[in-house]
Order: sequence, then structure tokens, then C-alpha cells
Amino acid sequence: MASTTETEYAAFLEKVKRTVYVDNLSPQVTEPVLRTALDQFGMVKNIQFITNYIEPEHIPKHVLVEMEDEDQAKAIVKLIASCPLMIVGMPRPVRACAAKVEMFEDRPAKPGRKIEVRWLDPDDPNFEVAQKWKKIDKRHAAEVRFLLKQQKAEEEKLAKQQADNLKANFAKYEMIDAIMADGTAARLAEYYGLNLRDES
Repeated sequence: MASTTETEYAAFLEKVKRTVYVDNLSPQVTEPVLRTALDQFGMVKNIQFITNYIEPEHIPKHVLVEMEDEDQAKAIVKLIASCPLMIVGMPRPVRACAAKVEMFEDRPAKPGRKIEVRWLDPDDPNFEVAQKWKKIDKRHAAEVRFLLKQQKAEEEKLAKQQADNLKANFAKYEMIDAIMADGTAARLAEYYGLNLRDES
């Protein structure tokens, strides 16, 4: 008979199978907005934003979305991989992949696994290794900050360009509507011998 720990872990693994990891989300995305966007694939059971403790607030968000079943989760991953999906905010297409066990902060202990934590003495042979890892981690954090800053600048530039294009197109449509309404288009068509009627 399976122990309580094994039963809990088995249930957790089933939850992982029906969960999707979604990242590159705009900082403006909230749980209701995300739920509305993903409800088209099935029933969203739970949404858990992954907390980032070391980076600034404007970075892209990461989230775990638990669906009702595994097929719905696979459908989200497949669609987002083949067709860009943007949810609120800047023009940033989101990415999705199947969730992994390590992504869950509240994951239960794996049966039979034992983790030991201890302080290292400077004389310990592993102390140098730990120091190297610490330096690598700091360098990685600095690189991530730089890349995020570049990404944010590019997105802001693209967002401005898209807003300008939208305004220009709106102005064109307004002008077309105005010349159609005041009869200017009809007079020009008559003068140049053009047919404005829709023949389709």
C-alpha cells in the first residue's frame, strides 16, 4: 500500500502534467486577464505567478497555469508555439511550454529523497566551488538585467512605432470618410470617369 507521501507526490505529478509554464508576459497582465485569454482552450483551474525576488518590477512575468486536463495544457503549448499570442501591454508575444516539477515552489517532498543543508568552512574543499558558483550567479544576474533593459527599450520603440502607424491609418480613414460624406469623392469620380459603386 502506498504511503501518504507517495500518494501526495503522485497527485502532484498529475497536476504537473496538466500545467503550462507561460512566460514573457507583459508586467500589466493580471490573473483575470490571463484567465480570460486562456479560457478559450478549456477550463483554467489555477493560476500561480512565479515570484522573482532579484529583478526589477518591469520584467516580463512568468506564470504556471493549471488546466482541467492534460490535453488542454498540450493544446495551449501547441498553439502558442505555432501562432504568436499577445496578452495586454507592449507587443510581446508570450511563450509556453509544459511545466516541470522544479518550477513549483510548493512541490511536496519526493519520496525517498533527502536534502542536507550545512555551512561550509573556508578550509572545506567544496568552499572554493561554492565561491565560484556565487560569482557565476552574480555575473548571470548582471547579464539578465542588461538583456532585460535592452528588451524593454526595443519593446517601447516598437510600441511607439505601432501607435504612430495606428494614428496615421486612423487619420487616413477619417479623411476617406469625410470626402465620401461631403460628395468630394463622387465629384472627383465623375470628373475622372471612375466608377465608385461596389460591383461585387
